Amino acid sequence: MQNEKKKAAAIAAVMAYLKTEEEIVAAGAAAAHAAAQPPPAAAVSVGMWGLSGRQAVMHMRSMMQMKSFHGARCR
Repeated sequence: MQNEKKKAAAIAAVMAYLKTEEEIVAAGAAAAHAAAQPPPAAAVSVGMWGLSGRQAVMHMRSMMQMKSFHGARCR
């Protein structure tokens, strides 16, 4: 009697483990399918003047980081 209960408990534990693994695989497949879809196209176009301004600011910051400008000569 005791042996039968142990077998039943072990079988139930294995079945629960297998069910959990199947659910994880199914969720991973659903996530992979959702990630495979291409993202929607951006509706906003890039303004060339704004892009140029941001690029100039980044260039100025990189020059300052390279210490192209020193002391009061730049002021």
